[in-house]
Amino acid sequence: MSNIVALDTWLGTFWDSFIQAIVDEFVSFNIGEDINHGILQWQGYFQFGGASVIITDAVIVSWIAISVMVIILIAFSSKKSMVPDKKQTVVELAVGLIVDSCMSFGMNRKEAEYVTPMVGTFGIVIMACNICSVFKLPPPAKNIAFPITLGFFAIAYVIYASIKLVGVKGFFKSMVHPMPAMLPFKVLDFIIKPVSLSLRLFGNIFGAFVFMEFLYIICPIVLTGVFGLWFDLADGMLQAVVFSYLTMSYIGEIVEIAHSEEGKPRKKHNRKEKKIKAVLDRKQESVAVN
Repeated sequence: MSNIVALDTWLGTFWDSFIQAIVDEFVSFNIGEDINHGILQWQGYFQFGGASVIITDAVIVSWIAISVMVIILIAFSSKKSMVPDKKQTVVELAVGLIVDSCMSFGMNRKEAEYVTPMVGTFGIVIMACNICSVFKLPPPAKNIAFPITLGFFAIAYVIYASIKLVGVKGFFKSMVHPMPAMLPFKVLDFIIKPVSLSLRLFGNIFGAFVFMEFLYIICPIVLTGVFGLWFDLADGMLQAVVFSYLTMSYIGEIVEIAHSEEGKPRKKHNRKEKKIKAVLDRKQESVAVN
């Protein structure tokens, strides 16, 4: 009987202490300061030659994420066989999905296979860097420099790949389609696209990071784990897919327009054909009269 009383007393004391600890935690901390501490990036300097080079947490985490992803990809694709195992099947399905997506945007298979490695690289790098937050590492995309660099690099590749696939002439045709007056708007579009890619990636990752930092402060671990499945894992993967999808769509748009313009007969050729046809008709009429 005394053991039961002692157990009840211990449980009561434990519960009172637990409630008091929660109250003290909410009263003592400054939410704004804690979130601000989580948002601010770490910066360090190291000497390279005679200059001080800055390095941030975004650089370190991106190196770690990319290194881990490269090791995983090597492990998945090191052994190739006519009868693929599970690892090879996963890689082939992923590559096939990217190729099919590129072809759906107007590229032929050869063009899609040319674009696939870089588009896949964008997706893998962004995905690896985004899901680092699952392991409580700050995602590099919360540093605005990371998505801006990716956005402008992606557009530079879009221009390079498009010229490589359809030539300078085909690229210019896409810039003046459907009328020459569209040229300044198409140029402006290439300025807006990298900004759009950058801000979309930054806004989603930064917002998810701030929200999860807030949850880690005020909510139990179980609840943050449930929300983390979306904001840390699923949303990070989704943003990588969206970035890659838009990149291939930009290339496909240019390639499709260039191909459609190649298939159209030129007006000059039509005029020449009409003149030749008129001369032949006259000759036939003269022969018939004679």
